[in-house]
Amino acid sequence: MKIRKAVNHDSEVLSEIAYKSKAYWGYSKEFIEKCKDDLTVTVPYMKENHVYVLEKDNTILAFYSLSTNPNRLDALFIDPYHIGKGIGKLLWEDIINKAKHLIMKEFIIDSDPNAEGYYLKMGAKRIGETPSTVFPNRSLPLMSVTVE
Repeated sequence: MKIRKAVNHDSEVLSEIAYKSKAYWGYSKEFIEKCKDDLTVTVPYMKENHVYVLEKDNTILAFYSLSTNPNRLDALFIDPYHIGKGIGKLLWEDIINKAKHLIMKEFIIDSDPNAEGYYLKMGAKRIGETPSTVFPNRSLPLMSVTVE
């Protein structure tokens, strides 16, 4: 397995992984459809953010995106077939290394409620809630990570 910077032609695959990964948590098709704009990885988005993919045998299994304005883990998605196989830990180690390289002292995460346990296990702290950008009256765990 290797982690590399995403390139333009990865955008469609990354979007599909994001849709499938979100659906893994049992959300309805209607829910996923309403989230599609937020989950779609476009070429302009990739140019504005630090997007990396984890691949094995030239197949992308997962990706993440770091933003520096503000410092935020904007996305972390794993193809559902590969969830629970240690990929999350590999990605997290790379995220922390990239954050150090970008001279981040900390970054925030608007976590899916189902991913909060993962982020806590990785060392994030819950610092509050943030409103959903898609659904009124829905809040997401707001997490903070200190980069050491």
